[in-house]
Amino acid sequence: MSQGDDIILEITPRVLLKAYACGIFPMAEAADDPGLFWIEPEIRGIIPLEQFRIPKSLKKTMRKEPFEVRIDKAFDRVVEACAASAPGRGKTWINDRIKRLYSDLHTIGHCHSVECWQDNRLVGGLYGVRLGSAFFGESMFSRVTDASKVALVHLVHRLIAGRFRLLDTQFTTDHLKRFGAIDISKEDYSELLYDALQDEADFFPYDGGGTSDSILQSFSQTS
Repeated sequence: MSQGDDIILEITPRVLLKAYACGIFPMAEAADDPGLFWIEPEIRGIIPLEQFRIPKSLKKTMRKEPFEVRIDKAFDRVVEACAASAPGRGKTWINDRIKRLYSDLHTIGHCHSVECWQDNRLVGGLYGVRLGSAFFGESMFSRVTDASKVALVHLVHRLIAGRFRLLDTQFTTDHLKRFGAIDISKEDYSELLYDALQDEADFFPYDGGGTSDSILQSFSQTS
């Protein structure tokens, strides 16, 4: 990855969207570090939507309908939860400036959260940026086993239904590779991003979060 100088001037949501359109995004060194820097990975992580797969164990979990999935009902709480330390993750790159920026993006309709609720408690979810027919996944969290994984499945189903063309994960992990994430070069990513920005997609192709049964059935028909 390449790092630029700290962003000294306060950037606006519109400037941030232009950065995403160029293939770069901001990060912080730590939650208590006020500085930001630009990231443009040489190797980029994506999940090809047509190659998305759901692990068998997760299918079993989803059939039990353990969560109610909601969209954009507690966006700021999702970001806060993603920024919080957790077992195995004592450090986070989400600082207060990032929280404010993405909250502003959410206000103007370019940032969304997929949330898993259990007994009316927020127990997992993810958030990301929407631009054209590209969705840039930012971060996810779980307070209950499989909650973030279920949120990811619901996200991908929504993106496919809304005719999105690109799901950017920024980087890949062993966890994401179980769902079909792959590494591609910066050059290949730039081509995919350019194509995705030529079209508009619909993040709300249906009401609510959808049911696990209908989502699993749709993936079984396309696999």
